[in-house]
Amino acid sequence: MTVATVDRRGTFQLAGEADGLALVFSQPLSFWGGIDAETGEIIDHSHPGLGQIVAGRILVMPSGRGSSSSSSVLAEAIRRGTAPAGILLQRPDPILAVGAIVAEFLYDIHMPLVVCDIAGIVSGDRIAVRVGEEGEAVLHKAQ
Repeated sequence: MTVATVDRRGTFQLAGEADGLALVFSQPLSFWGGIDAETGEIIDHSHPGLGQIVAGRILVMPSGRGSSSSSSVLAEAIRRGTAPAGILLQRPDPILAVGAIVAEFLYDIHMPLVVCDIAGIVSGDRIAVRVGEEGEAVLHKAQ
């Protein structure tokens, strides 16, 4: 993959590396009742992403949206391989962080969760998440 120079930097809630096509939403998504952990499909009928698949994508949204059970759904999706490759958020989300941390601890599967400026990222952009020299999240958008 050809990448541009550093597009932006962020803070890891959970460090890791990922590559994928961005799936961008202007509204938060709850994993509890919003994502089918077996398929990675968005099943929340009130969400504009209904029917889209998050599996293997870089999910980009302002924040997560409750319930605390979202952490268990995310951990299960990570275990099954139906979770996003990584998640970029405008604001930290402790519930999603718990799900990613649990999956890393129990299954040794790493899914980066990054807090950064998400402005200008559009669905279909190819995004690479990397760990910078000082442990920060470094995001590249492919040319």
